[in-house]
Amino acid sequence: MTQPSVGPSSGALSEPAVSNSVRPVVLLTGASSGIGLATARELASRNYALVLAARRADTLERLARELDPSASRVIAVATDVTDDASRRNLLAAARAHFGRIDVLINNAGVTIEKGWWWNDPDPLRVLRVNLEAPIELVRLALPEMQRRGSGHIVNIGSVAGRAATNGMYSASKFGLRGFSDGLRRELLGTGINVSLVSPGFVKSEMTASAKLPMPEPQVVARAVAEVLLRPRREVIVPKIYRALAWLDHVAPALGDQLVNRVIIRRRYGHD
Repeated sequence: MTQPSVGPSSGALSEPAVSNSVRPVVLLTGASSGIGLATARELASRNYALVLAARRADTLERLARELDPSASRVIAVATDVTDDASRRNLLAAARAHFGRIDVLINNAGVTIEKGWWWNDPDPLRVLRVNLEAPIELVRLALPEMQRRGSGHIVNIGSVAGRAATNGMYSASKFGLRGFSDGLRRELLGTGINVSLVSPGFVKSEMTASAKLPMPEPQVVARAVAEVLLRPRREVIVPKIYRALAWLDHVAPALGDQLVNRVIIRRRYGHD
């Protein structure tokens, strides 16, 4: 394996070497399940150093020990991404252990599991987790990256940020997509990359109630790993969802029919 290149000359991370002094450090939120769990395993297999964040401390700690029994290359930090003190503790723990953060992956996300958002007792939690938390984590991580002149921010969006399916969830993902693209342009020429990875339906706790054929979350994990090596503005996975995003853009009436017949009816059992 070659040594990582994280400076402004290339902007991309090559496959990391085995020394913690040169191995890129990745901070990953929502790491205890679904896409986050698959991404943690994928990046660990590629020898990245990992700071794993999620609320479930026991689950997170078991995953960290599974990936790195020595506790030198992978650490777990129990985190509530909606809490400012918890976010600051997360970054402080990452810097205390590794000395820096090269990559921030904002993966933590929630949706409203059942019913309609307007009947949920706290629908704005979706915005707090999916949009506000990534913005605040970027705000905390960015100054260090700017001083160093290198870094990579990867936000995990959704095809629902292009083809709306749920008012509150889509609002958060449309917002995250706009934030990612705006931030990318603000940081052009600084050596800091910004990428958006937008999955369609994949198997996870969040999609357990959706009665649809879905691939495993590893497809998204591999896309994240690849975008770290070859930065891109946005990647939609699986590829079939690129057609859905295009269709919703050029023929929104057909998009309405697809959402009504395939997603909402199956989700709420209105067959």
